[in-house]
Amino acid sequence: MVTQTANTGDLAQTTSMKILIIEDDRETADYLERAFAEAGHNAHLARDGEAGYALARNGDYDVLVVDRMLPQRDGLSVIAGLRAHGNDTPVLILSALGEVDDRVTGLRAGGDDYLTKPYAFSELLARVEVLNRRAAGKDVETTYRAGDLELDRLSHTVKRAGKEITLQPREFRLLEYLMRHAGQVVTRTMLLENVWDYHFDPQTNVIDVHVSRLRSKIERGFDKPVLHTIRGAGYMLKAG
Repeated sequence: MVTQTANTGDLAQTTSMKILIIEDDRETADYLERAFAEAGHNAHLARDGEAGYALARNGDYDVLVVDRMLPQRDGLSVIAGLRAHGNDTPVLILSALGEVDDRVTGLRAGGDDYLTKPYAFSELLARVEVLNRRAAGKDVETTYRAGDLELDRLSHTVKRAGKEITLQPREFRLLEYLMRHAGQVVTRTMLLENVWDYHFDPQTNVIDVHVSRLRSKIERGFDKPVLHTIRGAGYMLKAG
């Protein structure tokens, strides 16, 4: 289960990836295919383990996203079979089984990463990007910093001066977008399109409310403000 809809276009890499999704839940599979496509990637679907195994062996994929519990052939068997035949395509395992032993079993079967359900698509996409770039021998930036404020896309955590700050999913996406554009003026239209996925102005105070809540969480108890309102223009995240 995906816990939020991300504006994938803002998170996409410059280079398109070819991704195979092996997932038997139709709603989840269709959502992932659409979300990856919106992020500029080429996603293929397989709805059972046997079909996924055949596609993975015969296709030239950058990353495989594999559900653990699959009909015909379970996900770990698919991965183990691929590894036994020398296929080293990076694999991200999706599973509702999140205990330490479950994750260890998945990784030892040949998985490169393990994400438990429910999850946010923004985190899934970030992890897929990491696997792809790692396979290509490239470094990837997954942490954003502005002064003593730090956001980690993979762990989905925010800290300021070492103190962890709990944010709701929309607040996290809002802060991530602002930190990606730190030092720049971010307009209301930019936020509507990239955080709320609106391509029109709904004429509500939704942005003002969320910015106010976010500002309270990241500034309360700290000496210096980091989220500034630029009158008549928008907002700017700037430390110091």
